[in-house]
Amino acid sequence: MTISTSKRVSAFAFAAAVAFGACSSTGSTPSSSAAPTMAASQAPADTGGSAAPSTAGATAPEPASASLTLQGAGATFPTPLYSKWFEDYSAKYANIKIDYQSIGSGGGIKGITEQTVDFGASDAAIKDEEIAKLPAGTKIVHIPTALGAVVVIYNLQGVTDLNLDADNIAGIFLGKIKKWNDPAIAANNSGATLPDKAILVAHRSDGSGTTNAFTTYLDTVSPEWHTAVGKGKEVKWPTGVGAQGNDGVATAVKQTDGAVGYAELQYAVQANLSSAKVKNADGQFVAGSTDGVTAAAEGAVADFPADFRANPIINGKGATAYPIASYTYLLVYQDQKDADKGKSIVAFMYWALNDGQAEENALGYAPLPKEVQDKAIAALHTFTAGGSPIWP
Repeated sequence: MTISTSKRVSAFAFAAAVAFGACSSTGSTPSSSAAPTMAASQAPADTGGSAAPSTAGATAPEPASASLTLQGAGATFPTPLYSKWFEDYSAKYANIKIDYQSIGSGGGIKGITEQTVDFGASDAAIKDEEIAKLPAGTKIVHIPTALGAVVVIYNLQGVTDLNLDADNIAGIFLGKIKKWNDPAIAANNSGATLPDKAILVAHRSDGSGTTNAFTTYLDTVSPEWHTAVGKGKEVKWPTGVGAQGNDGVATAVKQTDGAVGYAELQYAVQANLSSAKVKNADGQFVAGSTDGVTAAAEGAVADFPADFRANPIINGKGATAYPIASYTYLLVYQDQKDADKGKSIVAFMYWALNDGQAEENALGYAPLPKEVQDKAIAALHTFTAGGSPIWP
């Protein structure tokens, strides 16, 4: 098992960013390393519900007996989880190696649509306009694997507990709230001593599913953000300096007193960074947690789409729901040209959707709701190799 990440920015020029004003990101997507070309396939299949055969009593699929390496690339959001999964799976099946390039969701979508990897990974579903560019009749299936929280991380000496509402977060990332002791922030933090210190914003510079979730939140809660910036894997940021990957943003925030950014929960934990409690739709300030994400996901199960391309869960229902949650996906061609690789990918996904789910909470991720898990397992029956079912 190999996990590699792109080179990260080691020093962060926040002073320059403040001096010269807003900094936008071009967010060019790195290309994935060379890998075997897979079967042509895209345009999301309707893989949910009763369309797939029942898995009741089905024998678990097994990988190929041949020694082979599966090449994957994409999201940094689930990398801590996938690292553990790939290691455990290769320990169980010594002949199967999984080489995963952690280059961001944009890179994962690029790699899978250009057929340079065996599977992609993304926290943002492939868009209709991206699907439209693919060869007619081809399909990629989105297989959900986990959910995570996108948290607002900060580095503010002496402040370990911070409440932020939607207006606070939008104001900070619009560059309108410039000091930590701004009255709008102070109003949500009665009794706290907030310093008269400049707020220094860090954001992603690469195409990112984490950015998609975070900007979807901002786009939902702030009319000004909706008009001026919008949402997506890449946006033109009104302020701040970019870093690559969740780990790059976390490193940037950790290195700079007064900095603020956003990252998947586990990256905040690994970097020992504080994250703000965010006001949810019920008016409660809720910390990012697996429990908060689970509550949000359970409240949105009825809205989970048949093609599995779920939007981020923003302001989910319930007093304990964390307001910025997102599914993360493996992106896999429905028809596989290489039968051994196809068999091995399906077997791994089955393992991830069963044994792998038990590992998620300990690593800072929320397991799939049972209804979504069942639909994802059923979808594995739709994969084929040269038109023949891989797991009938």
